[in-house]
Amino acid sequence: MPWARQARGSAADAMGAEGAAEGEEAVFDGADVPVGEEEVPDDGLDEGIDEAPAEVAEGDAEADGGLNDELDEVGVQEHLKDSVEGSLRLKRLLSRDDVDDGKRQKIDDIDHLDPVAKTKIRQLLTRWGAMQDVTMKHVLEQLSLEELNHLFTSGFVPPQNDNRKSPAELTSQHCKQLTERKLGVGTKVDVITTFKARWKLDAAAVKQLQGLTHKDLRFVLERYDGTVPLEDLMIAATAEMPEEDTTFGAMPNGPGLKTMGRFNRLELIDPLADSAVFGDANLTFSLLLAAHRKDLGHVGRVIATTFEELETLRERYKEIDQSIQTLEEHHAEVYHGVDCTRIAIDPRFEGMAGSLGAVYYNFPHSGAIQGFFDGHPMVNWRHENLMRLFFRALRSFVKPGGTVKVSSNAGAVGVRYSYIIGGALENEFLHVETMPFLEWHLHRYGRSYGDRRDIYKRPDAKNNQSYNAQNAHTDMVYCFAYAPSGEDIGKQKVRLPPTLNTLRNCIDGPFWGKTGAAKASLAKQLHDRFVKEVTGTHVG
Repeated sequence: MPWARQARGSAADAMGAEGAAEGEEAVFDGADVPVGEEEVPDDGLDEGIDEAPAEVAEGDAEADGGLNDELDEVGVQEHLKDSVEGSLRLKRLLSRDDVDDGKRQKIDDIDHLDPVAKTKIRQLLTRWGAMQDVTMKHVLEQLSLEELNHLFTSGFVPPQNDNRKSPAELTSQHCKQLTERKLGVGTKVDVITTFKARWKLDAAAVKQLQGLTHKDLRFVLERYDGTVPLEDLMIAATAEMPEEDTTFGAMPNGPGLKTMGRFNRLELIDPLADSAVFGDANLTFSLLLAAHRKDLGHVGRVIATTFEELETLRERYKEIDQSIQTLEEHHAEVYHGVDCTRIAIDPRFEGMAGSLGAVYYNFPHSGAIQGFFDGHPMVNWRHENLMRLFFRALRSFVKPGGTVKVSSNAGAVGVRYSYIIGGALENEFLHVETMPFLEWHLHRYGRSYGDRRDIYKRPDAKNNQSYNAQNAHTDMVYCFAYAPSGEDIGKQKVRLPPTLNTLRNCIDGPFWGKTGAAKASLAKQLHDRFVKEVTGTHVG
């Protein structure tokens, strides 16, 4: 099995495939920590973690039992429970692996799936000769019935001789690509194109929209809900008077598409609303944002957060105290040890519900695990759920109409662009635009690796040459606006984590060649790490 041996190659190869997984928080490319063929040390799994994403399982009665009690125990206010219950539910799910063997067997036996899905999974495993492949079984258990039917009827067969990826990885990748075809591309998309996709407009309607002035285009995009013909709304827009004394009223007769695109690029946000930055390792982006808002005369606060505690930041960034002082002089607030998926139970965010008008998260990543590629199913679920739970957490804190910007590389395979857009849409954040990162007014900040490498190796932020494995021209900023419907959107759907039993039987990555006690110990280490991550404990 060449893919199993190759997966052990090095963490550097793994992150090389990722490309833009390197960002401000929880990033590790492993270039200086080769794994090779030697025995993985006991602490090898802890290399390079920074961000601690939350992960939950949907629809599991046993995991949900007593969850309300736990929410009450941690003191979550009633109106904020929806923002954090997914994170706590995942913690309970992972903790089930500590129960007795009888219950664990029931958990491992995919009891959360309906009989039809179970049958499809067994048929596919049999067809592919993969009945003993626990990673493939884990991949199929995550799929919807529609996806399983596609695999069954399309004749898809996972390649067996890929030198870099296992059949399970390739199957997972195939299914993700099917989803991404529905979401569209991860590269540049303007405001009219996203509007067209949202409402499934034809080419004639798009051409009409492209001819509107700034005032009229903004009027149509903000008011169209499908109940009134688009042409009627365009006529009504011409009779509307331009807004006065507001940023949105600027250049009313300018070309609509170009002018609206400038708003995102120039960061012309609500001057009265608070803004928050998550995962800003060395605080340089927050410094840039605070100076930008000060120059524009904004009165809204800048809340700068880091996932690391201050002591760790001082070890990595000698200028951090000066940066904090400068931020405070700009009337910004700086919080350390912030998990962006669990702000509902962070006392520093108490009383801030519905106050954020702009939120930023640059190059999110859930942390690399040595020996695994970022896209491997044993670890990739963390990246997807980081985005899902991030946007779910924001629902209670972003005001209607507030903006959220998430930067990432269009080709990232850790936090894929589809995770960002999908997580936003699931939580009623409309995709407004995708713009190139280098066109953004705030792109020239001092980017960092966001891990222990920053102690001795600082990226060349001045020349925008931060990462060797990343093409800066495919870095994108995904822009969203919060549009709550007022309806119940249900519990957050998430990817399930592998069980401890699945990890014990895995033969990929760092598990290749291991048997007996050594393999069991490695599985326990990785499982314990997952538990720490979902509780917001830093392990890097």
